[in-house]
Amino acid sequence: MGESLDFLYSGHDEALMTFLTSVNIACGFHAGSQEIMDRTIENAQKYNLNIGAHPGFDDKANFGRSEIDLSFVEVKELVSTQLSVLDKSLKAKGLRMKHVKPHGALYNMSAKNSEYARAIAKAVYEFDNELILFGLSGSVSISEAQRMGLKTYAECFADRSYQSDGSLANRSLVNALKSNVEDIKKQTQSLVNGSVISTLDGKLIELQCDTICIHSDTPNALVFAKAIYDIKITSSIGR
Repeated sequence: MGESLDFLYSGHDEALMTFLTSVNIACGFHAGSQEIMDRTIENAQKYNLNIGAHPGFDDKANFGRSEIDLSFVEVKELVSTQLSVLDKSLKAKGLRMKHVKPHGALYNMSAKNSEYARAIAKAVYEFDNELILFGLSGSVSISEAQRMGLKTYAECFADRSYQSDGSLANRSLVNALKSNVEDIKKQTQSLVNGSVISTLDGKLIELQCDTICIHSDTPNALVFAKAIYDIKITSSIGR
C-alpha cells in the first residue's frame, strides 16, 4: 500500500482495504511519499487494519525490484531508517506498527541470503522486538529472524506463481503473475487448507502459511481481492 508514484493519489488502495486484515505501507524509498504514506495510514485506521512497514531499496526508478549489493550495515540502516519514518507518522496519529514486510528485491534477496536476512532481522529486533517479521515461507528470512528471537509470519502469495524450491517465479517469466481469478482462488484455498499447490515448473509443493499477500499493483487486484475475501475470512490466516 501507498506505492503510488503520483502526487495525486488515486484511492485504489482504499478500495482494496475493505477486503484486508493488514496492510504493508511503503515508507517513501522504493515508492510513495510522505503525503501518500500519511493518507494511507489514515485510511488503514478507518478500516481498523493492522499496519506494517514495507521497507525497500532506495530505488524508485526500478520500484525497488532490482537487486542492489549492500553491506550488512547498509541493509540494517536502510531498514531502520524506514521503520523510523513510518513509526513517526503512526505515533502522530496515536497508532502502533504491528509488523514489518520487506519489499521487492530486498524481500527476495533476504529469502536466500542469510546476511541480508540477519541485517533485516537485527534492524527490526533493535527497533521493536515485539514486531512480527513477514518473510517468504520456508526461507532463511524466517529462520534467521526466529533465531534472533523475533515472532515471524510465513507469508504466501495469492497472485504469484512458485518454483519447485518454494521461491517465487521471476516476474519476467510467463505466468509468474497470476491473471486468472479462478486460478488465484484455487491457490488461495490450497494455501489456507495447507494442501499442495502447483508450481510454474510443474511440481506440487506444500507451504506453511500464516498470512496471504495480494499486491495492490497486480492488474485486476480489486477483482481478485473480492474473489478471495470469503476464503480468507473463514480461516485464521493473517489475523
